[in-house]
Amino acid sequence: MKRGMSILAVVTALLLSVALYQALIGAPTEQTMGNVQRIFYYHVPSAWTAFLLFLINFVASVVFLVRRNTKADIVALITAEVGVVFCTVVIVTGPIWARPVWGIWWAPGDIRLTTTLVLWLIYISYLVLRRFSTSSQTAVIAAVVAIFGALDVPLVYFSIWFFRTQHPSPVIGAGGSLDPRMWHVLLINWAAFLCLAWLVCWTRYRPEVAKREVDEAQALDSLLEKPR
Repeated sequence: MKRGMSILAVVTALLLSVALYQALIGAPTEQTMGNVQRIFYYHVPSAWTAFLLFLINFVASVVFLVRRNTKADIVALITAEVGVVFCTVVIVTGPIWARPVWGIWWAPGDIRLTTTLVLWLIYISYLVLRRFSTSSQTAVIAAVVAIFGALDVPLVYFSIWFFRTQHPSPVIGAGGSLDPRMWHVLLINWAAFLCLAWLVCWTRYRPEVAKREVDEAQALDSLLEKPR
């Protein structure tokens, strides 16, 4: 287990290093926006990674509701935590990119920006619930919140296909105009972020399992403890 984590850590470090070089130096400079466009190589892969983590959170939450499986609940919690981190990167890098290009930090009427912010707030609420609620039904309520939040992911992703607001039209997929060299750098960065997310989730999983085991043992001891 430790050897596998060490290998993953090394692979992640190498990928992040290569991705950084490619994003800042290797990728061609975009003609219209210039070097500020290089935020793209962090903004988009962060969003994709967050979406994937929220999808895993959704599946794990459904499994927990159906089977009351503790491991599924742990996976749901961890992927929500890491997903919020990557979604925060999206929320932060978006305005930094928008300011020199649009002339404003935030466009309140933009559908993609608004739905992304809503997505982030839903999962922040999920984590606050998991952290501070003492109800015996906390995990169940949180799973319902997670399922509700996951419904916002497709809306965020497809919003620029259905609505024409401040956010630019798609440059990837049908009708896209992304340079093949940019596409290559984008995939390298996404691979690096996926490995990083995997590493963080893996590192976070074992302590959470141990914590649950300790909590269960303490709860059992309190039930078995004889009144004085």
